[in-house]
Amino acid sequence: MKILAVSDEVVERLYSLCASGHFSNIQTIVSCGDLPYPYLENLVTLLNVPLFYVPGNHDPDYRTEDPRAHAEGGSNLDLKLVRHRKFLIGGFGGSVRYRPDGTNQYTQNEAYARVFRLLPRLALNRMKYGRALDVLITHSPPFGIHDEETQAHRGLKAINWLLRVAKPRYHFHGHTHFQRRNLSPSETTLGATRIMNIFPYKIIEVNH
Repeated sequence: MKILAVSDEVVERLYSLCASGHFSNIQTIVSCGDLPYPYLENLVTLLNVPLFYVPGNHDPDYRTEDPRAHAEGGSNLDLKLVRHRKFLIGGFGGSVRYRPDGTNQYTQNEAYARVFRLLPRLALNRMKYGRALDVLITHSPPFGIHDEETQAHRGLKAINWLLRVAKPRYHFHGHTHFQRRNLSPSETTLGATRIMNIFPYKIIEVNH
């Protein structure tokens, strides 16, 4: 499955690339958060493929009825698991809490409490398909991997735990932008998982 993965920064050049047929073989769009929903909706319209996304810490609280808090034509995977093209895909939105009233922000303990809610479905996947997860989509990076020492960009320890338990083959995240300064690699292997910082976009082919 060929994926256009995007995160954190609008790249208007993608519009012309989509319109020119450059991405004609893309089968799925994945967003790791902090992108305007009209931008995602435009990509869906141009490519006419499914969109899966998670909210970032700069995105609106989706637990409202406000249509502007949702990307039309997309599926919000925060704390959800789906089966798409035989791939098991799950999502975990938000970042570490760095403001008392921050939207989609969680303390390390709150993040653990949220991720534990995925356990029943992960166990069901393992029983039904012989594996828990193929692709994990998050906004935050894991703690100590692709993150920064500043409070706002510290990774979530709950994601490290989820990677150990679910053992996905791929983990896509956003939130940290410092790869543009070449201070850190954008891809790391942890056990069986390829962890990839998507900022600002990547074309990825995933295989079973």
